Amino acid sequence: MTNVELGLPALPAPPYPEEVRARLAADAAELIGRYPQARSALLPLLHLVQAEEGFVSATGIRFCAEQLDLTTAEVTAVATFYTMYRRRPAGKYHVGVCTNTLCAVLGGDRIFEELQEHLGIRNNETTEDGTVSIEHIECNAACDYAPVVMVNWEFFDDQTPQSARKLVDDLRAGREVRPTRGARLCGFKETARILAGFPDERPGANDESGAGGAPSLAGLRLARGEALPGTPGTRVVSPRHEEPRHEEPRVEEPRHEEPRHEEPGQEGTEA
Repeated sequence: MTNVELGLPALPAPPYPEEVRARLAADAAELIGRYPQARSALLPLLHLVQAEEGFVSATGIRFCAEQLDLTTAEVTAVATFYTMYRRRPAGKYHVGVCTNTLCAVLGGDRIFEELQEHLGIRNNETTEDGTVSIEHIECNAACDYAPVVMVNWEFFDDQTPQSARKLVDDLRAGREVRPTRGARLCGFKETARILAGFPDERPGANDESGAGGAPSLAGLRLARGEALPGTPGTRVVSPRHEEPRHEEPRVEEPRHEEPRHEEPGQEGTEA
């Protein structure tokens, strides 16, 4: 079985063109300078090369190894461990469908199956026009909004097969699509550059990031002693600025039972 069949990049790899290499080297130097040890910058560098090609290629692995004085084997071990690093080119919009336990039982498996049939592609494949790629995700860390679909790591909550099909149709048609929460979408390569640690230059994008919704914040509200909607006056714990109420333990009175008196002649009676 070849490296390509295993999903591993073919080595040895050619270098980037000199112009591309010089540009990426300047970015890499900035990222490496943020860490006390150069090799700690490997994860951001992998996002950087993914932003260049839409996946982590053999050339990208070679570049990371040269910048960090690592072997290509060491870089490959990390790149193939984390699933966010693509081994094949992603579409402009990479769609991840959560198929972990909660999302699966609430419809995630069905959504994934129907999207594959609708798009005519399988897991980790890309449509012929290069617009959409699809992948099943083990967990999107949004169980309180299950079933969840992500596009370029932005959340689309409470999905159904119908809404998911419309989502990918809109993406392919170039219509504007807004995540349920979080910043508006950008391309997969642009997202990878942001994940590498560079700022999102789109005006207002950072202000759109938002915060967790009501289901995500329920536990925090309870910990603060607040009442949840629909439960006026009910508190699970006391607020941190108040002393919890201590109730005196109940002391049960000892039970006094009257002694049993058996009738004469019943002692030792056999059935």
